Amino acid sequence: MKKLTLIAGLAFGLFSFVPTESTSWSIDAMHSHVGFSINHLGINDVQGNFGKFDSKITSSKVDFSDAIFEFSAEAASVNTGLSMRDDHIKKADILDVEKFPTLTFKSTSISKGKDGAYKLVGDLTLHGVTKSVELSAKYNGGTTHPMNKKSMAGFTIKGNIKRSDFGIAKEMPAPMLSDEMGINVFAEYAKN
Repeated sequence: MKKLTLIAGLAFGLFSFVPTESTSWSIDAMHSHVGFSINHLGINDVQGNFGKFDSKITSSKVDFSDAIFEFSAEAASVNTGLSMRDDHIKKADILDVEKFPTLTFKSTSISKGKDGAYKLVGDLTLHGVTKSVELSAKYNGGTTHPMNKKSMAGFTIKGNIKRSDFGIAKEMPAPMLSDEMGINVFAEYAKN
């Protein structure tokens, strides 16, 4: 009897350590926002966003503590609410969208904190330059979409980068434009 119990226990132990499959999540772009901010003249933050973007998460854990986040945005889809400013941002001295049409981010590590907070480290490619950046991510929770019945998850991702690190607007001195730029992503994902 002891032998049978031991064999059953070993079999259960072996099967309980089978690796979990990764699950992918795709962004719901209609309910998401990829934005930025930069200070002008030291007195006001100007906001903008990218209208065309994509993102996915791959994770094998329910709490996303092993997640890999990937983002991309079309640089030419920049929108600050003023077409004259948007046209200038697209030119060679700022984003140079002809030469660098896409900006990307892929996380390289994630660390779970308290109350749904995560530290997200990854490679950001902007203006043809790739740098490691650290962002804060907050898991806002999950739900089932009432219409399509898909599992949904929400994240807020924020951080700051230096435009000088990416060679953006080199001729534009501070305080005309601050060196520090804010990143603000409000993202809703659907489980694939």
